[in-house]
Amino acid sequence: MPTSQALRMCPDLIMIPHTNGLYGQVSDAMFDLCESITPWVQRNSIDEGYLDLAPCGLKTTTEVEDLVRRLQQRIWDELQITVSMGIAANKLVAQIASKLRKPKGFVVVPVGAERDFLAPLSIGKLPGIGAKTEAYLAEFGLKLIGDILGRNERELKAAFGSDWAAVVAMARGKDDRPVETIPPEAKSYSQQETFTEDVGEFAKIERVAKRMIDELLAKVRADGKRVRTITVRVRYGDFTQTSQGKSLVEASDLEAPFYPLLGSLLSEVWNQRRKLRLVSVRFSGVEESGTQLEMFTQGDEKRRKLAAVLDRLNLGGTSAGVSRGHQLGGTKRN
Repeated sequence: MPTSQALRMCPDLIMIPHTNGLYGQVSDAMFDLCESITPWVQRNSIDEGYLDLAPCGLKTTTEVEDLVRRLQQRIWDELQITVSMGIAANKLVAQIASKLRKPKGFVVVPVGAERDFLAPLSIGKLPGIGAKTEAYLAEFGLKLIGDILGRNERELKAAFGSDWAAVVAMARGKDDRPVETIPPEAKSYSQQETFTEDVGEFAKIERVAKRMIDELLAKVRADGKRVRTITVRVRYGDFTQTSQGKSLVEASDLEAPFYPLLGSLLSEVWNQRRKLRLVSVRFSGVEESGTQLEMFTQGDEKRRKLAAVLDRLNLGGTSAGVSRGHQLGGTKRN
């Protein structure tokens, strides 16, 4: 659960130092193994993604299952982490299937069986329906996903409002979203966070996005790169999303030039008075780190030396790790 929620439930909880750098390394290693069987891999977050196996030339469901089981076992053998797999015809059903039997789950939904698979599941299994919404829908007698398909349009509008048609499509197991990959020649750095409950506080969203900036630029520096463009994307509970980007005059590998852009970008993309389910930050316009005119870099070089020290401390995963103020999430710490 989120740290803030854990601390509310247990104020005396003992927090141990976390190791963001190590998490990122293991995540990259896991996705590298995924990309060893298919180049069509979408990295959704540090621990969740989609693989498109359709272009791999596999002829039977058995071949697909065997390939995925071998991948699951290889991730355990090489990284000692458990992963849960869901195999289905689209991203929506695969995502739900992957979460059913954790840890190390393996659920296969045959093509054409999506509706029957979803029908007996609780309505809270659908993306975008949290605990509060689930309790609200129960007042309408909607407890299972299959209950949605037994209602008429008037009843569905009363329960879901203008989003009712999208919910019906999900209940039927319909989803035409492609697996989105970034070709190597269009290298970028990105990270996103999906919230367990929709968030409506601007300060919290901004804090999460700033943490992403910090972690991504550490990777940029480690690769010896600089980036010019930052893009912020937000997603609402009904899967609608917007994005907006801004570019620097000169590419940079430091946080300071990008922080001032974040507030205005968030204001532009968060253009509806609704809570958010997801926020992501992406850096593009990647350039090799090289010399620039001295007039532009005198102050930056001091910041860059400090950043290098912080990167080394944080990469070690020890109690010497350093966090910026906005990474503390408003939690009191001694």
